[in-house]
Amino acid sequence: MTTQTQAFALLPGDEFVELYKVLKVQGLVNGGGDAKHVITEGQVTVNGEIDTRKRKKCVVGDIISFNGANIEIVAAQ
Repeated sequence: MTTQTQAFALLPGDEFVELYKVLKVQGLVNGGGDAKHVITEGQVTVNGEIDTRKRKKCVVGDIISFNGANIEIVAAQ
């Protein structure tokens, strides 16, 4: 079974997005509070490594993994 990677496009002019916002906007959690909880519990990886910083600045090329989903940060179109 292969895991499909979804794209998360930064907004024009943005250089990063905070980790908890990626989970929230992609609908992987019910809200920001849930996102922060799963991050601090060590359930989220960034580029293959567990990261417990809720406000970690994710930049183009970063791959966030949570609960079987992979999200790649891409540049604004």
